[in-house]
Amino acid sequence: MLRDVGTVDEVLRSHAAELGPDYAAYRNHVYRVLNLCVAQSSPDAESLEKVAIAAVFHDLGIWTDGTFDYLSPSIRLASAYLLRAGRAEWTTEIAAMILEHHKISRYRGGSGPLVESFRRADWIDVSLGLRRFGLPRSIVGPVLSAWPNAGFHRRLVQLSLARVRRHPRTPLPMIRL
Repeated sequence: MLRDVGTVDEVLRSHAAELGPDYAAYRNHVYRVLNLCVAQSSPDAESLEKVAIAAVFHDLGIWTDGTFDYLSPSIRLASAYLLRAGRAEWTTEIAAMILEHHKISRYRGGSGPLVESFRRADWIDVSLGLRRFGLPRSIVGPVLSAWPNAGFHRRLVQLSLARVRRHPRTPLPMIRL
């Protein structure tokens, strides 16, 4: 199980002020998604780094831009990071991982197999393991236990309710069919 990934912790530390009291909750969510994606895809070192980057940025726009319509801000942050890191060639794949992570149906686009594994990993975590996409409880359970919720799902409910009150016609703008 991955517990200490330099890219994840470096990026999170650089956004600690924006994350504020949600820092631990988001960090744990990132590590759960990362581990659940790895459990499905067994990535090589380069793909693991791509997953780590997508995981750390995928919801970050919620806090950096103060919005629940956060896919574009999260992609913008990841793209800027990739450019600074000299990995701009990864932008299309990582942007797809972020853009499609709340897709309800299977991802069938051409950006690579990590996009679907990442989508599934986020759904497994957001559903608290109720959706497992074939991953056994013996894998999902330890990941969820190793990285406690720390209020992440409660925060999602709060943000969802606030969004519904302000934007009743577009309550969940990140959901894709």
